Amino acid sequence: MRQKALLFDFDGVVADTEGEYSRFWDKMGMRLLGRENFASVIKGSTLSNILQTYFPEREADTQQILSGLDELEKNMDYNLIPGVLDFVREAKRRDFKTAIVTSSNLPKMEFVYKARPEIKSCFDHILTSEDFSASKPEPDCYLKAMQLCGSDPQRSIVFEDSLNGLLSGRRSGARVIGLLTTLPQESVQALSDLQIEDFRDSEKIFKWIDTIGENESCN
Repeated sequence: MRQKALLFDFDGVVADTEGEYSRFWDKMGMRLLGRENFASVIKGSTLSNILQTYFPEREADTQQILSGLDELEKNMDYNLIPGVLDFVREAKRRDFKTAIVTSSNLPKMEFVYKARPEIKSCFDHILTSEDFSASKPEPDCYLKAMQLCGSDPQRSIVFEDSLNGLLSGRRSGARVIGLLTTLPQESVQALSDLQIEDFRDSEKIFKWIDTIGENESCN
């Protein structure tokens, strides 16, 4: 029988970093492109996809972004979304496979592991941007995570917060739980099956998950 799997984006789902990233990308968007609210456009995309799409053949701009990101990520606290690790540990006790599926690259995640070493041991798998070629909103990253977990869309739940991430989860065929950490509730509600503020009410979340029959088709 296929495993049940819970698949988590990282920023805005496991770690409360979206505010810092939004300020950084909004500043870069205005300074380098003259675009307002740039962070909302690129949320959920891999860094390589952002650079290739918006800064092709702009070496000086690329270096400015990379240097700024390196400094930002090196000094982040990576505070966790309330209740998330207790929720993941309980999920594993209930025989769920768990994975982080992030558009962040491995060098950024090394900063995370240094600040929060418990992250590495808490999840069965951690997928970074190096593990897939198509960026969110494409579903490739979640489909690969399901494969690694021995699961399939009917037995997988995706936890996401950004537009691109929610779309990626939807397109994978999994059920989607939306975190209200980044977007307005109406935006998250349109692309998710359940909406939560954080993971502190774990019994409510598991109760909802338990109502999903194993043979029920996902949206």
